[in-house]
Amino acid sequence: MAELPLTTTYTTLPAAPRDPAPTDPTSGLVLHPTTTQVVYAHPGGPPVARLPVTQLKSPTWVPVIATRPGWEQVLLPSRPNGSAGWIYVGGGGVQKARSPYRVEVETATRTLTVHHSGRKLGSWKVAVGAPETPTPIGRTFVLAAVSPTYPGYGSLVLPLGTHSTTLHTFDDGPATVAMHGWQDQEIFGQPVSHGCIRLPDAALRVMSRVPLGTPVLIS
Repeated sequence: MAELPLTTTYTTLPAAPRDPAPTDPTSGLVLHPTTTQVVYAHPGGPPVARLPVTQLKSPTWVPVIATRPGWEQVLLPSRPNGSAGWIYVGGGGVQKARSPYRVEVETATRTLTVHHSGRKLGSWKVAVGAPETPTPIGRTFVLAAVSPTYPGYGSLVLPLGTHSTTLHTFDDGPATVAMHGWQDQEIFGQPVSHGCIRLPDAALRVMSRVPLGTPVLIS
């Protein structure tokens, strides 16, 4: 098991199954490994990776997309986009919670909408990927919360569990798609980024309260 790759934003898992329903909403159930957990291709099947306790110095929380007795299927932060796997939860070593938030991004209208417990908190125009570097479609999740390395990114960067489909690397990283602020207000509502979702300050303040692991549906 120690030879299995860790599933992080830096790794690729060719043996991991794909998300079986990438456009469906989830229940909001999220899972945190309190010890490193083995990820399986299917319940009782071959192991494909290990899910570590932390991601980018944040605690690992991943969304649950399917449940069987003693098992949870979760989204993973590795390439290819939509990677998923099963974790055995019958032996302990995991913590579960439920995020009351629902986050949706529509790339056609360049709009971010956030709901809390069924109530709409707000909808904002955002900037999404340019035609040559599009924001990837499908459900993903809030992977971590990190301090920006560039002041133009605003007060917070929220890496997601998905990657650019046209860039393999960006700014010395693995081309992880993130949500972050932007200093030029005129870009909101435009397809101009390298794949990231650029938020106005009001939207970033709301997203700063969204728990890690919360699903983000990009359509």
